[in-house]
Amino acid sequence: MPIIKEVLKVQAQLKCLYSLDDIGKAMDEVAVLMTERLADKNPVFICLLSGAIVSFGNLMPRLNFPLEIDYAHVTRYGNEFQGGKNLLWKAVPASNLRDRTVVIFDDILDEGLTLAAVIQYCQKQGAKEVFSAVLLDKQRPRPPQGLQNADFTCLKIENDFVIGYGLDYKNYLRNLPGIYLYRGDLTGS
Repeated sequence: MPIIKEVLKVQAQLKCLYSLDDIGKAMDEVAVLMTERLADKNPVFICLLSGAIVSFGNLMPRLNFPLEIDYAHVTRYGNEFQGGKNLLWKAVPASNLRDRTVVIFDDILDEGLTLAAVIQYCQKQGAKEVFSAVLLDKQRPRPPQGLQNADFTCLKIENDFVIGYGLDYKNYLRNLPGIYLYRGDLTGS
């Protein structure tokens, strides 16, 4: 099936879990917590591409204190639906992290392996302290080597496949205005 036809079929089967209003309220609450904890620390916020770009871009204007913005592009998924064993670094942060407070922002805490690896990278770069923040925390068992809980979480979801607001289906549908549940066939057949 051609990819566009497949994507449209998937889109037609989605059920909204969180609207833009729901997401905005959750981000407002997390922004208050971040401000209380980080406003005096001159933090570096690192957006993990590509999934976190939408939520990161919407969170940043809610933080009214001095901060630096950077990014890393790291993946275990590619076009797959379950993470592989190998972490692929496409871009590392450009900022000097030595003696800095770092906040890593990702779209979803799933197995926690990617976030754990990025935290370890930041620590090896000499970060004074490293916090994790996620748009979504998927409620599921995580392997022992994965990050078990984020320091800042906007929303929680069950152990389901979700799309929209940065989360993708085969690199499509990241632009959907909300977070949507998909329970269809993930093989595309």
